[in-house]
Amino acid sequence: MMSKVRKIVTLLVFVISAAYSVYAQEIHCTVTVNSQQIEGSNKQIFNTLKTSIEEYMNSNRWTNMTYAEQEKIECSMLVVVKAVQDNMFLCEMTLQSQRPVYGTTYTTPLLNFVDRQFNFAYQEYDRIEHQQNTFTTNLTAMLAYYCYLIIGHDQDSFQRLGGTPYFQACEEIVNMCQSASMEGTEQEGWLAFKSNRNRYALINNLLDDAFKKYRNYYYEYHRLGLDEMSTNVTNGRARIAQGMPVLKEAFRARPATYVINTFLDAKADEIVDIFKKGTEKEKKSVYDLLMDIDPTRQNTYDKITN
Repeated sequence: MMSKVRKIVTLLVFVISAAYSVYAQEIHCTVTVNSQQIEGSNKQIFNTLKTSIEEYMNSNRWTNMTYAEQEKIECSMLVVVKAVQDNMFLCEMTLQSQRPVYGTTYTTPLLNFVDRQFNFAYQEYDRIEHQQNTFTTNLTAMLAYYCYLIIGHDQDSFQRLGGTPYFQACEEIVNMCQSASMEGTEQEGWLAFKSNRNRYALINNLLDDAFKKYRNYYYEYHRLGLDEMSTNVTNGRARIAQGMPVLKEAFRARPATYVINTFLDAKADEIVDIFKKGTEKEKKSVYDLLMDIDPTRQNTYDKITN
């Protein structure tokens, strides 16, 4: 009898665990809050902030898709606190995400994004709660925006324009925040045309029809390039090189475009690693193109031809 009970309990545990893994949240984010620039010995509020951000990003469900535990999108968020004025935190945030490459142990970076206007009002133990289509605080809005941005890039890497619904969710958050009541320092990242390197500018690029070719190349780079390289390195590398003129086309059409900068922020080192083992023709064409659109990284790109 006891043996039968144990079997039933074991089965129930397995079923519950399996159900949880199938419907687990989409994101696994590791958060670091750096408060070294802030004087004072009581740093508990920064530990509380870190925990609250992690719980918010990792415990909410952002899509109606099913993710197994091992399929969660791995990402990290570094929040550097520059100043605290009353309850206003003036911060810089770096967001990184990646996905595995098919048939390998390698993970490719999808995002390496710096937000220099990550400013928000916060008091210790403030509840950070997600309410769909409702503005609560600037912090919750920014975190939701970045969750959808992470998922959108992940989906774009697996399916042509697959990230569109999640980029549209980002756009809705931008629109909502533009009309919300908040401090001036909080508004800056959301404002149209205030900067060509803010949250508004990035999502405006991603949803602009002018950049559909770029987003299609983003898919080809990952699925037809990197994922192919596990079985045929030459074909995969050639596919990446073949589509790269799209970057130059987008850059020449709009030299101040943000989305191409964010792509190269994530991919520059990876592209170097791919093409320093390429043919002489590939090396030259890729190097010349990159130097044309991104000359500030010459020391990095020189490694292709060296």
